[in-house]
Amino acid sequence: MSLLLRLDETLVANREAVSALVEHIMETVSDMGCAAGREFEVRLAIVEALTNAIEHGCQNDPTRKIQICVLCDEEHGMLIIVQDPGPGFDPASIPSPVVGKNIFATHGRGIFLINLMVDEVRFERGGTEIHMRIK
Repeated sequence: MSLLLRLDETLVANREAVSALVEHIMETVSDMGCAAGREFEVRLAIVEALTNAIEHGCQNDPTRKIQICVLCDEEHGMLIIVQDPGPGFDPASIPSPVVGKNIFATHGRGIFLINLMVDEVRFERGGTEIHMRIK
């Protein structure tokens, strides 16, 4: 395995901090040639995962912090891990945003969008950690 990139970043739970971090990550990812042609999907998945971590994992408390790790290698593609300090959740309990009354909801599409954007999604540590793989 030849690791091309490893980024480890910490983000305060503040929505206003998301854009600058995502821009930094995307610039680094693009410079390294990771996820070439999939930049839109990578960006959207990261934004949604960080936003969910801020809102649900940190309860919008700016004294709490989120960890993000981005790994990229030629053989396995990209792995993005976002971890929050929250209590976690059961991903199976999240209702589909494309069924019934949820179609009209103004929120609740983050995990749905992430699943559309990346090749593989796993939740670890009781739902406090999301692993997103782009091949």
